[in-house]
Amino acid sequence: MRGRAPRRDPRRASASPATRRAPHQPPSWWAYWLSQSMPGFLFSPASDDDTYVPPHRPPGRRGLTRQGAGPPVNLSSPLPTHAFGPSGCGEKMALAAAAGLEDDGLIGTMKVFCGRANPTTGSVEWLEEDEHYDYHQEIARSSYADMLHDKDRNVKYYQGIRAAVRRVKERGQPVIVLDIGTGTGLLSMMAVSAGADFCYAIEVFKPMADAAVKIVEKNGFSDKIKIINKHSTEVSVGPDGDMQCYANILVTELFDTELIGEGALPSYEHAHKNLVEENCEAVPHKATVYAQLVESRRMWSWNKLFPVHIQTDNAEKIIVAPSEMENCPGAPSVYDIQLNQMPRGDFTILSNVLTMFSVDFSRQVNSSPTYHTMQFEPLVSGRAQVVLSWWDIDMDPDGKIKCSMAPYWVHSDPKNIQWRDHWMQCVYFLPNEEPVAQGESLYLIAHRDDYCVWYNLHKTRIEKSKSNFHGERPVCECQAHLLWNRPRFGELNDQNRTEQYMQALKKVLKADSICLCISDGSLLPILAHCVGAEQVFTIENSAVSYRLMKKIFKANHLEDKISIIEKRPELLTSADLGDRKISVLLGEPFFTTSLLPWHSLYFWYARTAVTEHLADSIIVLPQAASLHMVVVEFKDLWRIRSPCGTCEGFDVHIMDDMIKHSLDFREAREAEPHPLWEYSSRCLSEPQQVLTFDFQKPVPQRPLSAKGSVTLQRPGRSHGVVLWMEYHLTAESSISTGLVQRPEAQGECSWNPHCKQAVYFLNSTLEAKTQDSPQIVTYALEFNPKVGDISMDFRLVS
Repeated sequence: MRGRAPRRDPRRASASPATRRAPHQPPSWWAYWLSQSMPGFLFSPASDDDTYVPPHRPPGRRGLTRQGAGPPVNLSSPLPTHAFGPSGCGEKMALAAAAGLEDDGLIGTMKVFCGRANPTTGSVEWLEEDEHYDYHQEIARSSYADMLHDKDRNVKYYQGIRAAVRRVKERGQPVIVLDIGTGTGLLSMMAVSAGADFCYAIEVFKPMADAAVKIVEKNGFSDKIKIINKHSTEVSVGPDGDMQCYANILVTELFDTELIGEGALPSYEHAHKNLVEENCEAVPHKATVYAQLVESRRMWSWNKLFPVHIQTDNAEKIIVAPSEMENCPGAPSVYDIQLNQMPRGDFTILSNVLTMFSVDFSRQVNSSPTYHTMQFEPLVSGRAQVVLSWWDIDMDPDGKIKCSMAPYWVHSDPKNIQWRDHWMQCVYFLPNEEPVAQGESLYLIAHRDDYCVWYNLHKTRIEKSKSNFHGERPVCECQAHLLWNRPRFGELNDQNRTEQYMQALKKVLKADSICLCISDGSLLPILAHCVGAEQVFTIENSAVSYRLMKKIFKANHLEDKISIIEKRPELLTSADLGDRKISVLLGEPFFTTSLLPWHSLYFWYARTAVTEHLADSIIVLPQAASLHMVVVEFKDLWRIRSPCGTCEGFDVHIMDDMIKHSLDFREAREAEPHPLWEYSSRCLSEPQQVLTFDFQKPVPQRPLSAKGSVTLQRPGRSHGVVLWMEYHLTAESSISTGLVQRPEAQGECSWNPHCKQAVYFLNSTLEAKTQDSPQIVTYALEFNPKVGDISMDFRLVS
């Protein structure tokens, strides 16, 4: 799974509890709450995968767990959209019913109040929910099918398990298998089918453990597989224990994109000490981490604020970052993306592929912090900025059965790369860019603790014998990386986007304009000042954004020219504005709390909250927004929502049914955020505007609704509907958070790389026919101004 996925996926947290931060640090949803309530409280880094997951969960890729060792948490999301607050919701563990397996009479018998911070309205709401809501959402969003559809992974695990069982049998020993984080029980069933005498399968997440019991029973393995619903660290061995004896084969899939981010090292360390024999076989046998040093302006723009060039009527001005930001090592987390979608022209390779370190899972594993050094000579001169990293796993000691995450430019078979969303590739940013010369001797250092990896570049070797040097994890010191996630950095560095705002501002601003900006950590106030507004105010909701913008204004000598107001819009007073009326209200709009495209309609609610401070002839930029949709065919992303049925000959329909049950509970009619630039797709219909929002007027009392249909005009399978917002700065200028140009003749999509789009997965797919027999997708959408959300329903019509 990803180092950080909601988005989107089947994810498993570590078999033993794990978090990415020190135990004394609160999860960021609570930290963010405190930052809003207690001045000076610093909330945790903004997430690049800021999809909602329930509170109090171990971390998983982009926020979700995979195949099953434990429920997930997104520890770096600034503000979740659902269960929120110190009590959370659905904390009771009556999960068999929640999983839709057996109705034990608990469903509907208890309700809990869930505190939710609404990202659109800005209010905190307490709603009554079924106590199992958290777990239904977790299962629905889990995308377990992604891993079950990973043919390459499954085949090689099966081959590795067969080989391990054969080796143990050749030694004349009974084959006892331990499967940690069993999920569906797939690897355990593989082991028994390969000839194992017995298998202990550990699964901590109760709904998944219950499903595994039923899947194992349906496939006829109940007499040889025991499902243990515990953390692996809680499992006992002995006549009265969970396991009757130690295992001699250890089978796990505890890996994420970063390899160790799900707690693989502590889990293996504990298992070798307490659960398996000394000379056990392990599948996989070994993992190896690789790295490649590159120069990439595009990727570096995700980590630093570049000088922003703006052309005024009189001269060119440059917005510069504070020195603290220039020297800041950045966010402490990996950025995991689909590097196979990164064009080769977007980066320059500075080094060969470097083998950084390996982990032998068949021997005692040590999770203590350490580091590994590789000496190399740059292939070309350039600026060292980014380390790209991935790993492979050998399923057998001979290295003949290998599963690789290598990106296309170094893959052994680039035309037949297995698509997967649970394991991708890692982007690490060096603390600072370094000039390197072809042929000089350099040392790339991979540091790791028990859950994380980070890199440094040195020009001299660091001797382990002379130092206990492990290198501290990079921690943001400038606060920009706490407020802005990586796509936001890229957005602020988009010069074309900045120019669009500049041109729009020049059309609406006058010399006597009094401006108020409502956006989180926006450069719009500086642009407005440079265009010539008489006075500029900006509202910053949090202490972090207030301090950051103060530094940026000071670095550009604007601290006395732009007034920062650290308040929520509804608390604004005339005194804050010097008893002046606002003539131009500005917003990008961008808010760190937004997950889905329409969450930034918070700008509309803020505009409504400050109505009394607006002049009668108020100009609002953007003047309006519109919601757009298009029906798409995904090349691969559909797999995360596709039933599997059978996997390597094993019946997993129960898993499919469990996911469908949880989807029907709530999620089936909700969209979820995905950065679609990472996923190839084709438009089957033409883009269509479906709702409009007039920012010149306050939020209406009545709902806005739209019904209609779109015709599928291109052949393909309609996997889902993509929705996005467009912000109309003026009558002539618009900014799209979705499609950035009309689809090409074959329907290829070009998506805004700085934003996540909303994807509504259709329950079934429809093969679009020719235009002689057109097919349609009907839609019904309603924006409810009371809750700030959009309900939606899409239907395929043959």
